[in-house]
Amino acid sequence: MILICALFMSCGKKQDAKSDFVFKIGTANSSLCPVPLHVAVDLGIFEKEFKDAGLKYEVIEINLLDATNLVIAGKIDATLGLAGSLLPQIDNGLEIKFLNGLHTGCTKFYVKADSPYYSVADLKGKTVGLCGVQDSSTVVFQRKFNDYGYTAFGPDAEFKIAVYGLTDLPLALENGAVDAVGLHDPVGYLAEKNYGFRKILDTTEDEKFSQEYCCMTYVSSEVAEKYPEHTKAFVRAMLKASAFVQAKPFEAAELQIKNKHVAGDVNSNAQMLESYNYTPSVGLARKTLFDAIDQVVDMGIMKNVSDKDSFVDAHFKAYDGVPDSYIYNDDGTYTETKVTKLVNKRL
Repeated sequence: MILICALFMSCGKKQDAKSDFVFKIGTANSSLCPVPLHVAVDLGIFEKEFKDAGLKYEVIEINLLDATNLVIAGKIDATLGLAGSLLPQIDNGLEIKFLNGLHTGCTKFYVKADSPYYSVADLKGKTVGLCGVQDSSTVVFQRKFNDYGYTAFGPDAEFKIAVYGLTDLPLALENGAVDAVGLHDPVGYLAEKNYGFRKILDTTEDEKFSQEYCCMTYVSSEVAEKYPEHTKAFVRAMLKASAFVQAKPFEAAELQIKNKHVAGDVNSNAQMLESYNYTPSVGLARKTLFDAIDQVVDMGIMKNVSDKDSFVDAHFKAYDGVPDSYIYNDDGTYTETKVTKLVNKRL
């Protein structure tokens, strides 16, 4: 499905020389996490931001697993993704710039209910089921394992990785093929309910990861530099859409199901959305990027970074005229704000 929105300036405004450029936004169905993209389309937030700027945009449905290839090919200009999964690609030359953080959570680690293991620290020498060696869940586990003083990467790593398809991981744990698993929702949410698994790490509750975004927006580096006004309209829209989800998770879940972005039950989906923190921020997204890179470079996961600050500066973009964040108000308006700390609603 391709929705093409050709939006022009009102006749009283001067049209920019680059206004004929069509900014291509990749969106994806079948997953809860991209809900800010869905909200930005369904509530007309993209339409308003680009129209107010006198610019054109296009929304293109994609598979998020193909997103970086589509950016490289110029098929899309911007979308969102799991930051942990993108870092190895950036280390290998992927030219993108992160823009803002959208939410925490959605990645959890489980053991069986009768397991003798109660934290990541207990998994030294054990086998952990993960859905890819460069998946964001793997990076999270390695970083947490490293925090306990263990070798978490390379041939001397003090735990073993067993790779399974995401939906196969719960059965692998139930059958004893692995000692623990890392799961993304809704697979994690359903596995916890259906199998009675016990959580040993929840990225929304953890002291460290609750202050880092798992999902962030990004844009191709070329477009970020050549078309800043388009990119700014995209960032403002995504900040507002994420703020809406934070304030109205039930309404966001209703929109997703009503407009056939995802399947499932509204109440269950809303509970998952509410369990994450969808408070958006530009500044905390940059901090997330630096904190993650600071650790994974030292661990040897990223091998091509000689200067951490320069690397972050090259792969993060903040613009004048774009607020750090928004709050969604009950009257449907938005208030600009600055976020210095992410507050977990469940604690």
